[in-house]
Amino acid sequence: MLVPLAKLSCLAYQCFHALKIKKNYLPLCATRWSSTSTVPRITTHYTIYPRDKDKRWEGVNMERFAEEADVVIVGAGPAGLSAAVRLKQLAVAHEKDIRVCLVEKAAQIGAHTLSGACLDPGAFKELFPDWKEKGAPLNTPVTEDRFGILTEKYRIPVPILPGLPMNNHGNYIVRLGHLVSWMGEQAEALGVEVYPGYAAAEVLFHDDGSVKGIATNDVGIQKDGAPKATFERGLELHAKVTIFAEGCHGHLAKQLYKKFDLRANCEPQTYGIGLKELWVIDEKNWKPGRVDHTVGWPLDRHTYGGSFLYHLNEGEPLVALGLVVGLDYQNPYLSPFREFQRWKHHPSIRPTLEGGKRIAYGARALNEGGFQSIPKLTFPGGLLIGCSPGFMNVPKIKGTHTAMKSGILAAESIFNQLTSENLQSKTIGSDFERLKPAKDCTPIEYPKPDGQISFDLLSSVALSGTNHEHDQPAHLTLRDDSIPVNRNLSIYDGPEQRFCPAGVYEFVPVEQGDGFRLQINAQNCVHCKTCDIKDPSQNINWVVPEGGGGPAYNGM
Repeated sequence: MLVPLAKLSCLAYQCFHALKIKKNYLPLCATRWSSTSTVPRITTHYTIYPRDKDKRWEGVNMERFAEEADVVIVGAGPAGLSAAVRLKQLAVAHEKDIRVCLVEKAAQIGAHTLSGACLDPGAFKELFPDWKEKGAPLNTPVTEDRFGILTEKYRIPVPILPGLPMNNHGNYIVRLGHLVSWMGEQAEALGVEVYPGYAAAEVLFHDDGSVKGIATNDVGIQKDGAPKATFERGLELHAKVTIFAEGCHGHLAKQLYKKFDLRANCEPQTYGIGLKELWVIDEKNWKPGRVDHTVGWPLDRHTYGGSFLYHLNEGEPLVALGLVVGLDYQNPYLSPFREFQRWKHHPSIRPTLEGGKRIAYGARALNEGGFQSIPKLTFPGGLLIGCSPGFMNVPKIKGTHTAMKSGILAAESIFNQLTSENLQSKTIGSDFERLKPAKDCTPIEYPKPDGQISFDLLSSVALSGTNHEHDQPAHLTLRDDSIPVNRNLSIYDGPEQRFCPAGVYEFVPVEQGDGFRLQINAQNCVHCKTCDIKDPSQNINWVVPEGGGGPAYNGM
């Protein structure tokens, strides 16, 4: 018989909690716990607390410098870079002079890129027909393609026949961050102005409502939201056309969906979270060119997902491995990170890793809605490309080639308009609704990490190279600071402490009185966007931190 939590003293509760610490979640009875004290302020970001109502900002110069360009592109991933490169290729071929500016929130091009990745090279070869001569990092053609269904102890092989979507003949295993970095070099060589470390924070509009461009984020703001002595306004970039290529669940694209009702005639988008590691393994276990995919264990029949294990040929016995978990899962006790860790212990996976060393970790949300979930792509003054609107080919579990192709097609359409004399210058999916109340679910007992094949969360985040300026407002903003405890914790037992793959969200005891408060460790954020998608209250709004902050992936 459970003792009603409200009758336990804080000390008694801590003892009770200590007995269950091995489960690494708050006890089920804590679902009835709400803090009785005043809700502490968590969010200090100006998007929630406007500066014009904050006396600390009185007299601060808020004027921004503006630059004019023909095309501004937000996001230096495969889609954005493909659009930039194709625009400049067309400009050279037609002897036209167009200014293309590309802003990227990562400190280096490719540092926020994470994917499997098994690349269908069609669009890439179209964009760079001389890719071999230019030394593009496509080093590992697929030589072996395997697919299997996992039970807890066995692997059931499934044949991959020619013509099936999963057939990878002719594809390449790549480290997408390295490929994106190489594409950035090609873009700059063609004259694209590439600005890494500049995060697009705001969409700018003309008086008629059409998109005017973007503004980069302000810098020099204290954690409590006050201006520092070093405060500087961001830069405005105005353009005839603005291309949004932010990747999955872009925070500016969310605003555009609402303003222009772009999702009126499509199905809701659905998402997954992909967790990935890089390992250097024992050379005797290395099979360069092998592609291995599985479905089944450790996920139950109610949870969509699958795994990948790719053997790269990069001069050392390197493998990329990961697990994708659909974010429409129902059990709030499920931890995608810990499911990934225990997957590595499967008898068909562990032998590959034994004797090896993990060298990198990261995570990213991905679109899984498919063709029927693609929104309207164009609106006055701009358009969406790549994984931002959701060009993931779900049956092929590939999106890089379609992202590139969307960028190429956008560039060709825009170029025709730029050279024409007549050119005038709700984002909710269905995944968060799937979560059941904690009282209707069973806590999941995850095995303790062994430190050799499976690992704890914080040591994993350390391998991502993630770093943010500490003294700035948290970029994980809450529309209502009371909801995490009063709703998410009380009904769902605080799922944000499990669905986040970086330990950003923690429920900790309040300093005075009884109860818990949410602590946001924003410096841990790997920019996966999962919290913005899976929060059952849709209270979390991910916005950009100061430019350059975030993970520092090396060829992920």
